[in-house]
Amino acid sequence: MSDIGSGDEGISSQKYHGQGMDAGGNNFDSGQQPQEQELATKMLQIQSKRFYLDVKQNRRGRFIKVAEIGADGRRSQIFLAMSTAAEFRDHLSSFSDYYSSLGPPNPDNVPDDGKLKSEMMLKDNRRYYLDLKENSRGRFLRVSQTITRGGPRSQIALPAQGMIEFRDALTDLLDDFGTDDGGFKGELPEGRHLRVDNKNFYFDIGQNNRGIYMKVSEVHNISEVKSNFRTAITVPEKCWTRFRDILADYCDKMARAQLSPPDSHQGGGGAAGAHPARDIDTFTGSAPPRI
Repeated sequence: MSDIGSGDEGISSQKYHGQGMDAGGNNFDSGQQPQEQELATKMLQIQSKRFYLDVKQNRRGRFIKVAEIGADGRRSQIFLAMSTAAEFRDHLSSFSDYYSSLGPPNPDNVPDDGKLKSEMMLKDNRRYYLDLKENSRGRFLRVSQTITRGGPRSQIALPAQGMIEFRDALTDLLDDFGTDDGGFKGELPEGRHLRVDNKNFYFDIGQNNRGIYMKVSEVHNISEVKSNFRTAITVPEKCWTRFRDILADYCDKMARAQLSPPDSHQGGGGAAGAHPARDIDTFTGSAPPRI
């Protein structure tokens, strides 16, 4: 299960009101998760910063949102699937041990980039970079969340002295709610390949933070596959049935058209070469998010 975005980017939660937080943040599934539930929350005051750890649940599973609120009221946040939160908890222990082994800060012995120790976590289409850094204000753990192949980056900065407290709070939540992300548990179908004339079509089933999807890729020749150059569309799993029905309808119409006498296609009244009115199909429910 992938790391799951939240729908509360507008910050409607009462605990955030009156703290000078901006209403920006990262656009995950903003405003599209009315069924999202908050199961538990913890607040930590570490130096001048306040951290909220919220366990949330929506139709795709459970996850933890970590929000950092600075002394100036600015907010930063990252999202962790429960399994990713457990991995992060374990890294916090190793970073804490390393931090404890360091002597007092020495401005003359700091790496150029300020990094003292780094790790990386990978979860489906998201990467998390953990960097223990040092600057003129002290030592801190920077946690950056990115989407693979580029995309927006969000990050929090945890004072190094608070890593143990943060780890213990995270452990309490994981003990209560487990490390199971929820969502789809079965094995995804294998990919398929279809060759038509000089074109190749690949059907690949995947899963990311927005759910299960089918990626249909078109490649004009086999050599392009090696360079990973494809034209592709992505179809969310929740509309596969309707997608199939539309294709089946077109197949039926073309089959009937090919069996019809030629003069049946010639009628009066219409302008020559006019296109028929386009049937507009609207997928009911909330608009499928782009994957």
